[in-house]
Amino acid sequence: MISTAWAADAHGGGGMFSDPAFWVGVAFVLFLALAGKTIVKGLTKVLDDRTALIARTLGEAEALRNEAHKARDEAQKSLADSSRLAQEIVALARTEAERIAQHAAEEREAMIARREQQAKDRIAQAEAQAAREVRNMAVDVALAATRNLLKEQVGSGRTQSLIDEAIADLPKRLH
Repeated sequence: MISTAWAADAHGGGGMFSDPAFWVGVAFVLFLALAGKTIVKGLTKVLDDRTALIARTLGEAEALRNEAHKARDEAQKSLADSSRLAQEIVALARTEAERIAQHAAEEREAMIARREQQAKDRIAQAEAQAAREVRNMAVDVALAATRNLLKEQVGSGRTQSLIDEAIADLPKRLH
């Protein structure tokens, strides 16, 4: 056989079917035809699995992105609500502080007015007491002067009863 292949080679016959490279090429094409379908199916399955994984990952990433946007929006809303609430609390505190300050001023004015009235009342009482004391002293001095005067001018006799009577009437007339 080998000698026939060489002999055919030596004579320049046989052509392309006698070339081993041709048969390797034919075997490779047959291998690709038979195994290629399986290889293509495997590659397609791997690529489809990879595509599904990428699509699933993208879906999860989109869901996470949406959740992050929602969380951000809720945080911004919460921040705005908190800011508004803080402003309301500050305004309420200012109003309350002004009300307390006004109330304190009114209380202070009322206390000053009460103390002023108490001082006026004390002064009026002291003036009335002083006037009573002066009047009583004037009455006592007048009585004593009248007694002394009558004793000196009238003497001690019948006039004693007139003097006692006049002295008794004197306080009634002076008061």
